[in-house]
Amino acid sequence: MSSVTVRVPAKVNLQLSVGPLRDDGYHELATVFQAVSLLDEVVARPGAGGVRLSMTGEGDGALPLDGRNLAVRAATLLAERAGVAADVDLAIAKAIPVAGGMAGGSADAAAALVACDALWRLATPREDLVELAAELGSDVPFLLQGGTAIGTGRGEQLTSVLSRGEFHWVFALANGGLSTPAVYGECDRLRADRAVPDPYVSDMLMQAVRAGDPVLLGKALHNDLQPAALSLQPALQQVLDVGEDFGALGGLVSGSGPTVALLARDAEHGLDLAVALSSSGTCRSVRRATGPVPGARVVG
Repeated sequence: MSSVTVRVPAKVNLQLSVGPLRDDGYHELATVFQAVSLLDEVVARPGAGGVRLSMTGEGDGALPLDGRNLAVRAATLLAERAGVAADVDLAIAKAIPVAGGMAGGSADAAAALVACDALWRLATPREDLVELAAELGSDVPFLLQGGTAIGTGRGEQLTSVLSRGEFHWVFALANGGLSTPAVYGECDRLRADRAVPDPYVSDMLMQAVRAGDPVLLGKALHNDLQPAALSLQPALQQVLDVGEDFGALGGLVSGSGPTVALLARDAEHGLDLAVALSSSGTCRSVRRATGPVPGARVVG
């Protein structure tokens, strides 16, 4: 096989409920993921002498191309478990923002698993790929699966959710990124003086997703990390304000930020929102997308 091409989506957390800090240093989470049509593309080709990685697009030059990169780690881990040589050239064309709270690194890891499995003709059982994905990171299993799902534990324990219809999203990409550990640390600092309840999934949000009701979903969007992200990057509030002024059904910081996700009524409203954000000077660029979409999959 000369090459394998895999497309993989970004994610947005429709709800992110962050519980107390666990003994292992992680927080107990309850989250609702939705995969959206902001796609990275990973091409795997036969290589020699280990895993070699090249990258274009979003974040070009800002990400490591060695073993610190999750895609490299994914290919290496799969080869180790399968007992094959980890010889592959990976080329990633990125559209998902880097350090933007949309799981771009996790998406590339999921895509690398799928691409290398196909390139090396391993036919690894799906449940084994999911297990490897969970070793790589909390969001990686969801990017394998896609669609809409509830995540518990660190977010890696998934339950699929029936979602009707199509939701229209506008994503405002910020200048610079936010460190996920820094955002969680700020979250802990902001609520250090009060008891932290166990995480939960909102009944209203589940009703909205299952009914395909964007108005109800807009009201139900929630992220416990948003106050921390706004504390570290106060300018994000201006993006949320622009969205509200131009009729977004709801808006929130995506994951640990700093990307802001705004929910539109339909495609036409999404275009209006995108134009308003682009002309507001509050973000470096704007992307429109729909969800839910499938997870990492071979194309062509």
